[in-house]
This record gives sequence, C-alpha cells and structure tokens, in this order.
Amino acid sequence: DEPTFNSSCAPSSNSRPCQGDRFMSVRSAVSAGKSALNTMGLDSSIRAVAHPVRRNILEWLKSPQLNFPDQEYGQELGVCLGQIIERCELSPSTVSKHVGLLRSSGLLEFQKVGNAIFVRRSEASIQHFKMLMTAQISVN
Repeated sequence: DEPTFNSSCAPSSNSRPCQGDRFMSVRSAVSAGKSALNTMGLDSSIRAVAHPVRRNILEWLKSPQLNFPDQEYGQELGVCLGQIIERCELSPSTVSKHVGLLRSSGLLEFQKVGNAIFVRRSEASIQHFKMLMTAQISVN
C-alpha cells in the first residue's frame, strides 16, 4: 500500500522503520545474526534505491538549494512535494508512489504544513542503510 499525497492526507509519523528501540547499530545487527528486522529494512531500502527516479530524488534532495532554488517557502522544512513532482516531469501519482516508497523505507522524512507536504532526506537512515550494506557485503 503506497500512500497518496493530497491536501487531505497527512503522512503518518509512526510508519518509519529504524525508530526508537528498533534502531540497531551494525555491530549489534551482525552479532544478532542479521536479524529479520534489519534484513527487512535493508531489503526495503535496496528496493527503494533500485529505481533511477528514486535515486535522482535522493540526489536532488542532497542539495535542495541548488536543485530547487525557486521554492517559495525556503528550505528549512524541506522541499515542497510539488517542486519534486515538477522536477521529475512525471505524473503526480507516479512521483507520489516513488516518494512513498522512499518514505516507507525510511530514507525520506515528511512534514505537513497546511496543504503543503515538505520532503527531506533522513540522513540518519541513509547512514544506517550504508552501514547495513557494508556489513552485509563485507568479507570477514
């Protein structure tokens, strides 16, 4: 189930993986035999970055001032979802599905203000994903 994003739909704050007690370090994940939670989180993140549009979105959000200079609201809250839709040059529903998958994997964070949805990278989750990938493919 991918969320749809419109003025009547606020993103749920409880759907992020790697929150609170469920966030594990790579060392504890490896010592726990790569638990199912971390494997599922890793698999979800791998699926999320497998598509070039989703990788582009993550890349653009790395430097929002450079890639979205015309945003009216400033950059403090993130980038307005409408700006991402314009930049992708795809239908809003297609971009919403791509952004929703990145969000459900924990790689993006959302904040709703009025009717606007602001999107930014979750740097902590991206770092966690990189550590899990390194632990998964490193030679012992």
